[in-house]
Amino acid sequence: MRVRPPLGPAGPAGPDGADVIVVGAGAAGSTLAARLSEDAGRTVLLLEAGPVPSHPAEFPAELLDARLVPGARPGHPAVQSYAAHLTPERPYTVVRGRYLGGSTTVNGGYFVRARRADFDRWSAAGNPAWAYDRVLPLLRSLETDLDHGATDLHGGSGPVQVRRGSLAHPAAAAFRAAAKQLGHPLEPDKNDQAPPGFGPVPCNVVDGIRLNTGLSHVSTALHRPNLTVVGDCRVLRVVIRKGRAVGVVVRRQGRQHVLPAGEVVLCAGAFVTPQLLQLSGIGPRADLKRLGVPVVTDAPAVGARFSDHPQLVLEWAPLQDLGEPVESWLGGCLHMSSSDLTHPGDLEILQSLVPMAGLVGGAVTVPGEPLAFLASVQSPVPSGRLSLQSADPASPPRIQYGYLAEPQDRRRLREVVRATAELTVTPPFADISRGLLQPGPDVLDNDRALDEWIGHNIGTAHHTCGSAPMGREPKETAVDQYGRVHGVHALRVADTSVLPTAPLRGPAATAVLIGEFVAQAMRHELT
Repeated sequence: MRVRPPLGPAGPAGPDGADVIVVGAGAAGSTLAARLSEDAGRTVLLLEAGPVPSHPAEFPAELLDARLVPGARPGHPAVQSYAAHLTPERPYTVVRGRYLGGSTTVNGGYFVRARRADFDRWSAAGNPAWAYDRVLPLLRSLETDLDHGATDLHGGSGPVQVRRGSLAHPAAAAFRAAAKQLGHPLEPDKNDQAPPGFGPVPCNVVDGIRLNTGLSHVSTALHRPNLTVVGDCRVLRVVIRKGRAVGVVVRRQGRQHVLPAGEVVLCAGAFVTPQLLQLSGIGPRADLKRLGVPVVTDAPAVGARFSDHPQLVLEWAPLQDLGEPVESWLGGCLHMSSSDLTHPGDLEILQSLVPMAGLVGGAVTVPGEPLAFLASVQSPVPSGRLSLQSADPASPPRIQYGYLAEPQDRRRLREVVRATAELTVTPPFADISRGLLQPGPDVLDNDRALDEWIGHNIGTAHHTCGSAPMGREPKETAVDQYGRVHGVHALRVADTSVLPTAPLRGPAATAVLIGEFVAQAMRHELT
């Protein structure tokens, strides 16, 4: 692998360019590039907007320590921040990883598969190759499950090492006992499609190290001369001639270049990928014309709707110092169903063993600070919209989440907040806790007051999906089931932009699956 070569007018792969340019070295992009480079006859150029260490030892320790979440730290150099509105009244800053490994370098290490119901929903939306039974072999091949090994459900030789977190910490043990007392079933393996309940979190964490896809995928391809990786390289748009992608325009070290390619794959994430598509003339015709962007193809689905998981931080005060976590910031996790039972397991209560002040400040322990539960609703609701504000690539997109727009949105959040509060007053949990700091009983018992509290405190899980959704109909979707952009040859999308809806679990494992899936389609020329 060649890392950060000089970029000349024709790029690092010679006058004809690379066979494939992959834009974005995150969960999907690193996976895709590594898999494609297994074919010695294909040259692959992987472009990353952030830094690209030339050796695993060059990753800063704070990006590897699974007890820290760099993405929770405002202004961290390994993230890109975006201004957004979660509701019309709730401005918010959302972040994405901007480093080799993308968000897998700065996230919590949560590596839980999508549910069978998600695959059923996506396949029914015109993507039959995404049926659960058809993707299960890829789910197995992408992992080495250190708890179960190779089975009919788990893999034993894939690049991502997966291990379930320990529940030995006193707060995790109390959470488990509280969930049991309230009658929630145990779910010891959240990757085997069993009924939702309480269990440890499968993580791409081993011995306290967050194994991002830069480590698990790109570093393993260091010896391949057909893979070139360029960091600190921002892609501005895709070059399209006569309906075919022929390269990308990039800016690096203050200079602009055109890099030619036989094929381009956008893996820049659910914010940047739709922005690049629109800047390249692929998007809603009226919006592009208003901004003076030449229209290549009218693609009204690009940016038209995305989904994410609204989340609330519920802090509680320990009675005494419970000690710091040993390997991961994550404790236990409870999945339960909202009252309408439309999407079983759509409410998630995730436990942090590090105070929020520590996650935000980059410290494992902060004496005297409360611990927290992250309570989220993971129903697949595509309520967001992303649009260009300017034809200038330096201008960020407008991002509107559309949270709390429907009565059922508020009802589900009330349910997950009240379920979290119920856990904290059980005898097992009361033995270690003084209770929730807020909301108090007067708010919890009043729907209107709780709705107001939620509106003031709502956040997001940073799980954006669906900003360039896959399916058959070009006017309703942006790409086909193999990521090929409707109406443009030699251009694909391979990141969570393609998922018609966010899965019922955090999407990191699914993002890696997307990279595997599209790589398989390209290597075997699946149509």
